[in-house]
Amino acid sequence: MKFTEFDLDDRLMEAISYMGFEEATPIQEQVIPVIHENRDLIACAQTGTGKTAAYVLPVLNKLAHKTEKGVDTLIIVPTRELAVQIEQQVQGFSYFLSVGSIAIYGGGDGGDWILQKDALINGTDIVIATPGKLLSYLKTGDVHFKNLRHLILDEADRMLDMGFIDDIQAIISHLPKKRQTLMFSATMPKSIRQLAHKILHSPFEISLSVSKPAESIDQKVCLVHEGQKADVLNLLLDERKDYDSILIFTATRRKVFEITNALNKAGHPARGISSDLEQDKREEVLGKFRAKRIRIMVATNVMSRGIDVKEINLVVNYDLPYDAEDYVHRVGRTARVNAKGEAITLLTPMEIGKFAKIEKLIEYEIPRISPPAAAGPTPPWEEVRRTPEKHRPFNKKPRHRRSDRAK
Repeated sequence: MKFTEFDLDDRLMEAISYMGFEEATPIQEQVIPVIHENRDLIACAQTGTGKTAAYVLPVLNKLAHKTEKGVDTLIIVPTRELAVQIEQQVQGFSYFLSVGSIAIYGGGDGGDWILQKDALINGTDIVIATPGKLLSYLKTGDVHFKNLRHLILDEADRMLDMGFIDDIQAIISHLPKKRQTLMFSATMPKSIRQLAHKILHSPFEISLSVSKPAESIDQKVCLVHEGQKADVLNLLLDERKDYDSILIFTATRRKVFEITNALNKAGHPARGISSDLEQDKREEVLGKFRAKRIRIMVATNVMSRGIDVKEINLVVNYDLPYDAEDYVHRVGRTARVNAKGEAITLLTPMEIGKFAKIEKLIEYEIPRISPPAAAGPTPPWEEVRRTPEKHRPFNKKPRHRRSDRAK
């Protein structure tokens, strides 16, 4: 389905064309008409399916003819990286419209506080905010949302996982009851349905491509001893010198520092990013990585959903994520927008139980590869075969799905 079929404002269509989008993704095909009808919505779609454009475009289409002052749309997100990413997309799509937007998040200085507060008080059209920071402004009593027409919760499952449920409910208590509420989540646990029941009115439900990596991702797993990981990683990178964008996920902020140092010493220039960095430094690293001025970036799981970088060649799971669904989000950083990419997981015998849960979730046995010979003796794959029956991985091929065509 082409964007010309959605009856969008001509100025919005000009921006869409300028950005190179022609055909809508499946989630956009289903979501845009529902938002046009002013219905509440709960949508389940994984990262990389184009859900941001799915709600931004119809909201901007309404704002193209707005005459009232005040905040019209509030988008609540779990991380500052995602807030910045969405605000950038809003700016791109609204290039030819008289629509203002701002990202509200913590980590800045006093100047940021004043700028953000002024934008809220003066009624910027679209506000993208993290829960805790937005609530701090609401508590001052100077900020209100009496003219708000749209509330959007993006990555609602992640916000609940991060403990933001009370903050979200407190924010909603400040909003008009008459509004259109849209909830997007990569998964649909019971807690999400309970929240939806509280804040949505007769919502339209959409579920699409839940918890399955894109077919264009070349997934692999390599069984290693914990102490071999650094050497194996360096050897794998040596074999992929033509890759210009590599993202490595690890378990802790401390390991980000350790891995980054080890890579630099081995001749693989890398930068790390975690919550230990000041916000301006995080934005600097992410901006350089996005511009291909940094080839290798090492990150914690916070970046698995909060980064939108085109043409990442390789994602490495240096450590397995705690939750199986986070694996999908991590590897989903590559092979975006109908491109191809590679994802390699470094697995230790102690992690076999968690790995089996990942394969069960995605209903696919990830191909096993041997590490480079220079890494030395590695654990035998018989370790996997001794895994209890209930944790045995699936032996299925990925289900065929339509490839995503727009970001």
